[in-house]
Amino acid sequence: MPIQVFDSHLHVIDPRFPLVPNDGYLPPRFTVDDYRTRTAAFDVIGGVVVSGSFQGVDTTYLLDALDRLGPSFVGVVNVPTDIADDRLRALAAAGIRGIRCNLYRGGSTAVTDLVALGRRAWDVAGMHVELYLDAADLAELEPVLRALPRASVDHLGMTHAHRDVLLRLVERGLRVKATGFGRVDLDVRETLAAVHRVDPRALLFGTDLPSTRARRPFRDEDVAVAVEGLDPDDARAVLVDNAVAFYRVGTPLD
Repeated sequence: MPIQVFDSHLHVIDPRFPLVPNDGYLPPRFTVDDYRTRTAAFDVIGGVVVSGSFQGVDTTYLLDALDRLGPSFVGVVNVPTDIADDRLRALAAAGIRGIRCNLYRGGSTAVTDLVALGRRAWDVAGMHVELYLDAADLAELEPVLRALPRASVDHLGMTHAHRDVLLRLVERGLRVKATGFGRVDLDVRETLAAVHRVDPRALLFGTDLPSTRARRPFRDEDVAVAVEGLDPDDARAVLVDNAVAFYRVGTPLD
């Protein structure tokens, strides 16, 4: 039987919608149909479409993608700091579960604005904050992450730096995406095991497809790496249950 997964991190790049070069980079096409074809070997029961730096604050592509993918898929978007509360509520009603702060590539939200925006997004729309960052900055960012009501970090934190800080934050409820194994500069297996020991609920598996700018793209065997050494219940948690609970798929946001 195909392995069942809930894909907590994927990108849809549809040239029908606006794209914004990031440091001169524009990604190749990767549509909903491309995603379905690429993941056909798995039983993908849902997932999270994440806005990239090259999509700015546009949400039209994402709402279209969610409509095509179905109700078990939700989204994470870039938003302007001054986004209105009513707009946050409307996005939440359309299936958006989080706002993204891309500190690694440069995004729409500055660190100085992150706590206020993150608290407001949570209070008015039940949206958490997702951070794309380099763990080398975690010592400086620890007070910011502690102040956020609910948060996750992408791609295992990218580097091995400040592992003690990352694990302290995991103890306080931070979620860590088990994604992007081909783009990180760390020991993937050791990092997965360390996070899992602190909190078995913390790891959220995702393909990171289409793996834009990664040294190597997602491989099917990355799924096995994500759950190596785990018993069936813990493996199911990493591949499905943790993310379904964190993103509250099928659960009211009130």
